[in-house]
Amino acid sequence: MKSSPFSDTSLSAISAGFVAVLVGVASSAAIVFEAARAAGASEAMIASWIGALGLGMGITCIAFSWYYRAPVITAWSTPGAALLATSLGGIPITEAIGAFAFSALLTLLVGLSGAFERVARMVPAPIASAMLAGILLQFGLSVFTSLQAQPLLVGIMLLTYLVGRRWAPRYAIILVLAAGVATCWKLQLIASAQIGWQAAHPVWVTPEFRLSTLIGIGLPLFIVTMTSQNLPGAATLAASGYSRVPISPVISGTGLTSLLLTPFGGFAFNLAAITAAICTGPEAHPNPEKRYTAGIAAGIFYLLVGLCGAGVVALFSAFPQELIAGLAGLALIGVIGSSLAGATAEADSREAGIITFLVSASGISLFGISSAFWGLLGGLVCYWFFKRRN
Repeated sequence: MKSSPFSDTSLSAISAGFVAVLVGVASSAAIVFEAARAAGASEAMIASWIGALGLGMGITCIAFSWYYRAPVITAWSTPGAALLATSLGGIPITEAIGAFAFSALLTLLVGLSGAFERVARMVPAPIASAMLAGILLQFGLSVFTSLQAQPLLVGIMLLTYLVGRRWAPRYAIILVLAAGVATCWKLQLIASAQIGWQAAHPVWVTPEFRLSTLIGIGLPLFIVTMTSQNLPGAATLAASGYSRVPISPVISGTGLTSLLLTPFGGFAFNLAAITAAICTGPEAHPNPEKRYTAGIAAGIFYLLVGLCGAGVVALFSAFPQELIAGLAGLALIGVIGSSLAGATAEADSREAGIITFLVSASGISLFGISSAFWGLLGGLVCYWFFKRRN
């Protein structure tokens, strides 16, 4: 008999879910706003976009985490939003919505075909761990770059983290968040003027399909989301010990969700990598079998984001960026360490793992595709080359 989420959850799991949502929304909401404005969306439409995205992420996080008993975290496609912000100028919003629907349909078909599942199984665990470590490296470094900008704030957060890890490891991130917010309040770093309460109301936009827009916007959105989001997301689950989660049904689910919510602004949903790593580590719950409750908690917080729309985004944006960066980096230190350990544990694959790590961490972008994909590709080539030699 399966235990219930109510008995399995813990304060640390709820905290991990909240931090994942805080980091995810605060770090990339501005990009989504820019993408919506580039498409010519009105203020009401922008609120509808945030509402649809929050609703889609909330439903998929809760459903997948509950069903698979694993912390399956979904997110909007941040690289996709960046692509849209630079590509939608001059394109009618109806055609943009049509491109979103085309990308969602391609995602759904890939998931139903099982092709993504077969590709994901071909990625060895050391390469997946190395790619994850490379993706997360900048977040770990951001703790110390933020320390230079806000030494008192980030210094107190760092000290709180060390003390918490020493005497209360399960609640270290909760203590860091509390200390950070209290310090921001004391130093008057919270932009209270930005805080406003605005509920989201769905705004339907009927899609129009133009071949040039489908190829120029929809296809790149699909490719960027698959290579820059879903592949690292699958690697995060595998590197965290949740390889039992079937990826293709999850991809199908995110594609279907995107297709249904596209007319309201839900442009692309996918597996999360960075925010997922916050919920898959021991800081979320000491028992890996109960970390799925962190995914459910994240889903509930995403639903609140969707219901409250732009008001919640404004609340998150009121805090200084150094708080968000420091919180994310400290929450991911354990995951970065375990990923590096997994990447270098086997002598035969160590060199390939290091190459994967370095390329993924470099931040290079070729042909509009992020470094995570190129790190994975380079690591796989090296892995199979050296394996064939041996």
